[in-house]
Amino acid sequence: MGAFNLQEMMSMAKRQYEEIQKKMQATVVEATAGGGTVTVKMNGRKQLLSITLDPEAVKAGDLEMLQDLVTAAVNEAGRKVDDAMQSSVGGMMGGMGL
Repeated sequence: MGAFNLQEMMSMAKRQYEEIQKKMQATVVEATAGGGTVTVKMNGRKQLLSITLDPEAVKAGDLEMLQDLVTAAVNEAGRKVDDAMQSSVGGMMGGMGL
């Protein structure tokens, strides 16, 4: 009987893992820096999907500031992905007794 329960738990874990993977791929977050000067989109796997730069920021020629804003926006998007995954996946993992 113990082996049956283990097999059932493994099957359940596999299904939940697959569902988590789908959620990660489907999740898209957006983050900005510099009051919208830089906008990035990232998926739940923390793959950067796009970066949008305000043309005025590029014209200004302050490369160091622009680099800092891109870094800040990407880091914020990563935090948003972590928050989104924790809230959506946390409930599923709780069902496994973890």
